[in-house]
Amino acid sequence: MSAPTASATGGTGETADITVHRCTVTVVRRGGWSWGPDPRGLVRQVVDSLPELLADHFAERLAAGGPDVEITEPLTVTVRPGRNGTLGWAPSGGPPAEVHFAPVPMVEIPADASNTSDADTGAVSFEASFAAPPDPRTPPSAAALFAELAERGELDALLALLPDKSVRAYLPALLGADDPTVAARLLAELVGRALTAGPTDALPEPLRTAVEGADATDLPRVLAAYVTSADPEATIRLARTLTGQPEPSAQEPSATAEAPLLAPGGTVMAPRTTDEVRVWSALPFLLAGPLARIGYLDAIGPALAGLEVAEDAPLFAAALAYKVLGATARGWRRTERDTEAAAAFAGLHPPVAEEQLTAFARQVRPALPVLDGVLALSVCRGHDPADPLLITGADDALLLADAQGMFPIAWAPDAAGLLPHWQACGRPTVLLCDGPLPPGTLRDLASAGAPFLTGVRPLRGDPVARLPWRTPLWTATGTTPDLRLAAALPAHTQRLTDLVTALVTERCAVPLAPDGGLERTVTLAAALGLSTIAWTLWRDRETPDPLLALHRFADLEATVRFEPAAVRVRVPMGRRHADLLRGGLLADVPDVVWLGGRTLTFSAG
Repeated sequence: MSAPTASATGGTGETADITVHRCTVTVVRRGGWSWGPDPRGLVRQVVDSLPELLADHFAERLAAGGPDVEITEPLTVTVRPGRNGTLGWAPSGGPPAEVHFAPVPMVEIPADASNTSDADTGAVSFEASFAAPPDPRTPPSAAALFAELAERGELDALLALLPDKSVRAYLPALLGADDPTVAARLLAELVGRALTAGPTDALPEPLRTAVEGADATDLPRVLAAYVTSADPEATIRLARTLTGQPEPSAQEPSATAEAPLLAPGGTVMAPRTTDEVRVWSALPFLLAGPLARIGYLDAIGPALAGLEVAEDAPLFAAALAYKVLGATARGWRRTERDTEAAAAFAGLHPPVAEEQLTAFARQVRPALPVLDGVLALSVCRGHDPADPLLITGADDALLLADAQGMFPIAWAPDAAGLLPHWQACGRPTVLLCDGPLPPGTLRDLASAGAPFLTGVRPLRGDPVARLPWRTPLWTATGTTPDLRLAAALPAHTQRLTDLVTALVTERCAVPLAPDGGLERTVTLAAALGLSTIAWTLWRDRETPDPLLALHRFADLEATVRFEPAAVRVRVPMGRRHADLLRGGLLADVPDVVWLGGRTLTFSAG
């Protein structure tokens, strides 16, 4: 039934209407074996009587002469027929004997709502209309993130993964923190790298003498005293000198002084605060819970705040969403439904301009290794050393993944960059899958003592030995790997190749970016979210594969409602909703940074 209306006369003599935008009639038979001589007659009676039932139920509201109201949730009307199989009309012609209306919230529509679209009326739920306005949100700081990592004993491991540019970029933000020890840890990392490369004259006296006489574990204590007493600008100049960065000229604009990112119309992009939209895929929203569990979601805000780009967090969310939506045609073309779903996930109005994503990818470069490091440390903590790791070549780099659940760990330009992660995982066997491996990959792994198996033909001079196997297979010289892994290598290779094809080749998050930094970061985050969903739901009945989650939940539609304190995602009831609910994947996600600190909630309907 499409848009039926029920009319009633209010107390002022004016006629009030009730408009139903969508109606579904379901007839349920309990017991018996026949629908009777006229199976459709009962449905017609319900449809014909619905306007009168609605007018009687809402008569008090219609007669009050108040403002117009909107029922935003489904209204359920239960009608029980009489014993003779009909609706059991009373002799006086009144309503059926048993009619039940489920309670629903109502929202007043502003008087000028006729001038706005139905999708952006600014209406909120009945409960939210009585809620106090949310407190102003305090943006997270980079100092808080690094301090938390220090408390967990993971700061040194993270700093060891960061390039000099990232360490140097976060030092100014940490120098203004109350606790100077975290800034000293970053400066100690730069000084330690400089001392490893050889004696340096960049350190001022008497700091040079104190540092040369201290060991690596004593450097943070020595530099904490220096950071406390020295001028912050002097410390920043010292960091630039240690990393070989020239002093910026006055004419060069800084990375954080760029113009605000603009929408296609030339206005600053504004977040959605009160709105409702239907998206073709809820899969981007399902990534938030798994990423929040490992602390990745909490790290995004501080990582961006350290570069003074925290307000651009919605652009990171949009890039992440594109990794699990439809494939990009010709490497750059997106469908309209993909742009709408990505904008909804980011809390923005569509479309998100490609120029914005490109500019953001350039600004956020120093923060990406921090996010990649947080993800890698989390996966390495949960890795069982008895399970192998996988390496494949893709996007002019090497990708390291956990073989058991296909959890991604890290990208690196060469095998040497993956060795710290291999050590953190307990030094397991490495399976090298088919792919474009950089020269020297096998040599780097063998030099580090990493046991490996590969079907990729080695280069001349690689320290490998061929194994007696039904297919060509090589391992590091002097190692005896488990041949059961050789039997599993083809299946692991196929799974990882399919994952790379789906998330790297077919889907491009930032096609216009000059480098692949942001592309690789959101690929890791998306793959981890998909792997977590697959592992949670299906590890007991089939081999968990992130592509299972990508294919099975890609077309799960959702209605997304934006409210001042929450963003509510409503997915259809059914098998998929039941699986997600049992797996705990529909739990609330509080303080989502790109939603302005609002809580992301899930429901069915």
